[in-house]
Parts: sequence; structure tokens; C-alpha cells
Amino acid sequence: MTTKTPEAEPEAEISDFEPLTPEEAQRLREQNPELSPWWVIGAQVALGVIVAGVAWVWTGLSSAAVSALYGAMAVAAPAALFVRGVRRGTGAVSQSAAMLRFFVWESIKIVLTVAMLVAAPWLVGGLNWLALVAGVIAALKTYWIALVVRPRLLNRI
Repeated sequence: MTTKTPEAEPEAEISDFEPLTPEEAQRLREQNPELSPWWVIGAQVALGVIVAGVAWVWTGLSSAAVSALYGAMAVAAPAALFVRGVRRGTGAVSQSAAMLRFFVWESIKIVLTVAMLVAAPWLVGGLNWLALVAGVIAALKTYWIALVVRPRLLNRI
């Protein structure tokens, strides 16, 4: 058994970090505006309507359109509840409380989405599974689209 002698702690690195001035911070905020999560929910609903329209035109069946729209709403409705729950009461809370709130609402969102998808055969007459999955996938991909689209483009609308 060999033991290693502790080495001397390296000297603290000299930091060249300089805090921003209030003017620089304001300019940075203007260049990178915050994307509202409600834009993402709206985009999910809009994309769901588009997918439903495509399903209706493609198949000629209104049940396919309803299935696709239901699939998108199975993602968008719980996401809207998540946003409302996480953003409600965002006053001075500890980091651990904020993380717990996020975790709880994310869990609720996932459970609600799964419950809506499980209930689909009983709620949607003439369910078209392919259209339902297309609606779910389109709504889920909206999160990636929101990461790509620059927030300042959306804030101009």
C-alpha cells in the first residue's frame, strides 16, 4: 500500500472577471430577450392545427384530424399547466424550493400527458393512431424549434 504525500495547493488563479456596468447589462438584455414559454405553447397548438389539417386533407377523414389535434393537445395542455404552475408565485424562494416546484410540475405534466394518451380510445371516436402519434410528435418537436428560433424574432410579432 502506497501513500501519496499531499501536494501543495495551487495558488488561486487571478481572475480577470469584471462585472458588467448597468448600461452593459441593459444592452445585453436587449440583444438577448427572454422567450416567453407561452409562445411555445401557442406554437404547439398552431402546429397541432396544421397537422390536423394535413391529416384531414391526406386521409379525407375528420376522425384523423381530430386524432392529430388531440395528440397535440395531449402535449400542449399539460405543458400550459406546467408553465402556469412553475411561473406562479416566483417571488423570493430558495433554489431548492424552485427546483422542487419544477420537479413536481414536470411530473404532473408527464402524468397528465400519459393519462390523456391512455384515455384517447375512449374520448376520440374513430381514433386514428397514426394521426394521434403525428400530433404528439409535432407538438414535442416544438420545444426544439423554440431553441432554434431566435427570441427577438418572436418578440417582434
